[in-house]
Amino acid sequence: MGPVPAGVLQLLALTAALALAYIPLGTYMARVYSSGRHWRVEKWVYQGIGADPDTEMTWSAYLRGVLAFSAVGVLFLYLLQRLQGILPGSLGFSSVNPAQSFNTAVSFVTNTNWQSYYGEQTMGHVVQTAGLAVQNFVSAAVGMAVAVALVRGFARSRTGELGNFWSDLVRGTVRILLPGAAIAAVVLVACGVIQNFSGIHEVGQFMGGSQQWNGGAVASQEAIKELGTNGGGYFNANSAHPFENPTPFTNLFEIFLILVIPFALTRTFGVMVGSVKQGYAILATMFTIWLGFVALMMWTELAHHGPALQAAGGAYEGKEVRFGVGASSIFAVSTTLTSTGAVDSFHSSFTGLGGGVTMLGMMLGEIAPGGVGSGLYGMLIMAVIAVFIAGLMVGRTPEYLGKKIGTREIKLAACYILVTPALVLVFTAVSMALPTPPHSMLNAGAHGFSEVLYAFTSASNNNGSAFAGLNANTDWFNTMTGLAMLLGRFLPMVFVLALAGSLAGQRPVPVTAGTLRTEKPLFTGLLVGAILIITGLTYFPALALGPLAEGLA
Repeated sequence: MGPVPAGVLQLLALTAALALAYIPLGTYMARVYSSGRHWRVEKWVYQGIGADPDTEMTWSAYLRGVLAFSAVGVLFLYLLQRLQGILPGSLGFSSVNPAQSFNTAVSFVTNTNWQSYYGEQTMGHVVQTAGLAVQNFVSAAVGMAVAVALVRGFARSRTGELGNFWSDLVRGTVRILLPGAAIAAVVLVACGVIQNFSGIHEVGQFMGGSQQWNGGAVASQEAIKELGTNGGGYFNANSAHPFENPTPFTNLFEIFLILVIPFALTRTFGVMVGSVKQGYAILATMFTIWLGFVALMMWTELAHHGPALQAAGGAYEGKEVRFGVGASSIFAVSTTLTSTGAVDSFHSSFTGLGGGVTMLGMMLGEIAPGGVGSGLYGMLIMAVIAVFIAGLMVGRTPEYLGKKIGTREIKLAACYILVTPALVLVFTAVSMALPTPPHSMLNAGAHGFSEVLYAFTSASNNNGSAFAGLNANTDWFNTMTGLAMLLGRFLPMVFVLALAGSLAGQRPVPVTAGTLRTEKPLFTGLLVGAILIITGLTYFPALALGPLAEGLA
């Protein structure tokens, strides 16, 4: 079977699996966040942290909970890395240096999972399991909690209360992520992913010589890495490593894990606001963009003019032969349109236009379907912008889900969409202007610029993948990408929660003949257009200097 039919069949199978999981998972998550009951194990957690899960919070109190919890997570993970040399199960690895410890701590707490280190040569068992894997769960749960708070802002009226952050955090972890990851880990182990705490082994090579490999609790971390749209790999090769992703089936299963919660959250949104049709409209927008990007990526990697590429039947450089061009294209699009950052291929070796597709996916704000939680609240912000644009066209005060989009709401939405592009473009410009960072670039010219642009696009959008042609393990890149990850994660959350509080305090607006029907295909088309135009206008000059210049050369 050729690469095109194989890729199409995998795409159809993946779509069918996501469709089967959509309604039950989305409805279940809505019940989780709407339930008034607490499980016994949850009550133990609340007692341990001294939180009252039944106390309603305003948006500012909710935000303080998010920031305080995340700050403690950064400090704990930083100290764990700095003390690694004296911890049991360190595998003989020394403590991680301060700049890299800061970068990694921020990376995993912000759900970015950017890695400027070789996992199998840097992190011992305790840091991997008690540090990185734990943050894979709770950082994802934080994103889901913020999304649910925004949904409550649309669903509630004449109140400033958005729920309880600690309750949302614990429920998302205990009732959704833990059981989902446990099931996924069992499947991965059954398919050949390793799960142990073995030490370092000397392994012979086929062509002679030997190399060292260490084991680890890989399957359990791989499961939450994908399910929580985290992306940090146990090994440097990430999901291209056979210990993490051994077969074409596990590759497709991992793509399913990446997409299933972000897509299903649109159902959760529809159920919680009392209109599943609204959820379907957001789902249709996400799926249209995702499918379009997959088709574009397959075309860039399979349709080409070079004689070597034509003879091979595709751009196979940097692709795992176990998966092929089609599966690698689906994985690359899925991981960059979400905040996952996992890779099963070498993005720097994609064609010039293919590399541009991965960057553009992140530049959209990773909303199709986006990260767990972050994709939904990012898409709802874009829906507010689209409604506002439609209101300007017809000279009517814009409304969305019975809430007026006034001056305060549109300012908060505008600040949200401006934060990330400002971070990406400013950090990239400064890095290219200074004399030291360009020495980290493996390539000169347009591709070298793309390496730096990709790095800050990935960090600011909390994605975590890399072009892998850039040496980011320097004090400059560890510090600057760390700051980009912090600002790119928490500044948007400030605007999201402030918007949620503003919406929750409004009186509902009755539907009239002039109200824009936001559950119709017309609105879906308007929303897709608004997303592509806003992103295109913002990033086109930078893309023209990098991937577009390389692809058209």
